[in-house]
Amino acid sequence: MSTVTVAGGLLLALPVAFNVAFGALAATFDYPDILRRPTHEVLARFREGGTMLLLWWWTFALTAAALAPLAVVVAVALDGAGDTLRVVGATLGTLAALVQLLGLIRWPFLVPYLARVDADPDSSPARREAIDVVFQSFNRYLGVAVGEHLGYLLTGAWTILTGIAFTQTTLAPNWLGIPAIVIGAVLVLCSLEFVGPAERHGWKLAATLTPITYIAWSVWLIAAGIALLV
Repeated sequence: MSTVTVAGGLLLALPVAFNVAFGALAATFDYPDILRRPTHEVLARFREGGTMLLLWWWTFALTAAALAPLAVVVAVALDGAGDTLRVVGATLGTLAALVQLLGLIRWPFLVPYLARVDADPDSSPARREAIDVVFQSFNRYLGVAVGEHLGYLLTGAWTILTGIAFTQTTLAPNWLGIPAIVIGAVLVLCSLEFVGPAERHGWKLAATLTPITYIAWSVWLIAAGIALLV
């Protein structure tokens, strides 16, 4: 099997897996809206989800990790594009996968413990306050800062560089790189949702654009995968 075929297959598989897992979390856990609710409500909903919710979070985290091999294989496959461009693109894609994995992996491993302690009838009010601080701290640090801010920023940068590479290769129509450059730029913009003066409540424009942009990103990945396979 050629590298181009593998790259095309991964470009098709990743957005499908990502959106299936995200859709399952939205349907069973009201994600991401649930994150705006008080900690005890989030943890209660998490306990209600049981083992299946835990497995969906684990699956969702793995879809983030899958961007790393995708970025490397796509860089190798896009013969004709600049070598430096492809190396930097693969590096940024791998970093994007890493930070998003770090942002999500707390859900199948840290949150179950917090949910159990929160439900323990012997837990004191002080301990429950500590749970709230821990949960919200990890949510802001790993979720918002690492997973979302750095994740969107690096994913956007990878998408831009991959789009440029598509404009330089003969393996797919050159115009296919243009939407990637635009989508990547918007993802970079979305990474500013909680930066600076928007730190507390978030930037509404970025919050509105993020889900739309990720849908567009998924569609572009599928289109790129098809272009490499045909």
